[in-house]
Amino acid sequence: MTRIAIVFTGGTISMRPDAAAGGNIPVLDGAAILARAPEVATIADIEAIDWGMVPASHLRFAQILSIARVADDQLRRPDIDGVVVVQGTDSIEETSFAYYLLLATDKPVVITGAMRDSVAPDYDGSRNLADAVRCAAAPEMRGNGALVVMGRFAISADVVVKRDTTALDTFQAREGLPIARVVDGAVVQVSQRSPRRVLPRIPDAAVEDVYLVTAVAGMDGSLVRGIAPLRPRGLVVAATGTGNTHPDVLAAALELAADGTTVVLTTRCATGEVAPLYAFPGGGATWQRAGAILSGFDGPKSRVALALGLAAGLDRTALSALLAPRDAS
Repeated sequence: MTRIAIVFTGGTISMRPDAAAGGNIPVLDGAAILARAPEVATIADIEAIDWGMVPASHLRFAQILSIARVADDQLRRPDIDGVVVVQGTDSIEETSFAYYLLLATDKPVVITGAMRDSVAPDYDGSRNLADAVRCAAAPEMRGNGALVVMGRFAISADVVVKRDTTALDTFQAREGLPIARVVDGAVVQVSQRSPRRVLPRIPDAAVEDVYLVTAVAGMDGSLVRGIAPLRPRGLVVAATGTGNTHPDVLAAALELAADGTTVVLTTRCATGEVAPLYAFPGGGATWQRAGAILSGFDGPKSRVALALGLAAGLDRTALSALLAPRDAS
């Protein structure tokens, strides 16, 4: 029988309401979550690993690297066919993309969780966990990189987005199709994502000081200059449209760059990519000429890629390749 390692890290799937706290708090460990999902044991042999019970909104890059190392250790075992990471949904868009970049394996890596707490009438944790294990155990899911499995869909981590704060079908592909659907207990492949980019190694230490700034109407460079005393390693600017900002935002970013900060430009738009189409002051073309790296990912994913790339010691050329739009790879 297929053997799957499940790494439990916390999240809504592990939570229940607490009257004293006034809301949901993490309570359930891996064994307790599995006890609520008996179907999982009929799909594969399971090896449960309790990493912790941390809300996804609390996860920092050092913790993401820790989880990645646990997953990597399991994936290197010949008796393990795939890995499932169970976590909160708040930051799945970012953590799953981190695993997509960090875990150099053809074995399925699946990230899942729940939108409802464990005592809610419509608790979705058991179903999502069973579907995640199905995808991790499916031979046809090999070679697709990390996948988010929620709401009956398996979505590539490089395009997954959370569209709604509470909807059960909140996770969707930013562009393109999901990789697979789970229909009546069967994994039905819909598409495939390849080739994918993987970092040369899991970094030994995290780079936490990479900032994401979103450009809005009327915004000058004050916010960017406000982080200058921190001397950050990286800055991602999610610009309007195809990559346009007020010229003072660009001027402030250049001041950071002169002090050693790596600057990346992307778009705040829901779909589409940054492009150097406009040459007015602050336009995308002026950002490119000034030395900003253009990213094909959204703001949160650009920040993940930049932080992990810096932590792995990538030079500017390698960072540009990591962040480049897919059709440029």
